[in-house]
Amino acid sequence: MAGSQDVFDAIVMADERFHGEGYQEGYEEGSSLGIIEGRRYGTLHGAKIGSEIGCYQGFAFAWRCLLHSCATEKDSKKMKALESLIGMIQKFPYDDPTYDKLHEDLDRIRGKFKQLCSLLNVQPDFKISAEGSGLSF
Repeated sequence: MAGSQDVFDAIVMADERFHGEGYQEGYEEGSSLGIIEGRRYGTLHGAKIGSEIGCYQGFAFAWRCLLHSCATEKDSKKMKALESLIGMIQKFPYDDPTYDKLHEDLDRIRGKFKQLCSLLNVQPDFKISAEGSGLSF
């Protein structure tokens, strides 16, 4: 009788055992896919931010050269804003994705860029698309 009891217990407990095994397999598969998806997402958005910052930096360096060659007294405010933007870009933590104020710093850079464009009387159109990014005037 004890042998038949073990067979019935095995049958009754099979559902619970298979449920546990299925859960464990699904959890491992989901974790693996989640890491892959997270890495892809992080790479994509990191590239967008890097492209945006690089565009701002190129813009700032070009204008610094232009303003340096013909600097006047009224250009001092423009140069001050330009140097401030360049300083913010140089302090930006490119290689620390865990930096907790990353988005705040990025918003400050965007704001300084807009301020500089206003001072320079330039209407930039920064676009990030599938083909790449660009800054047009």
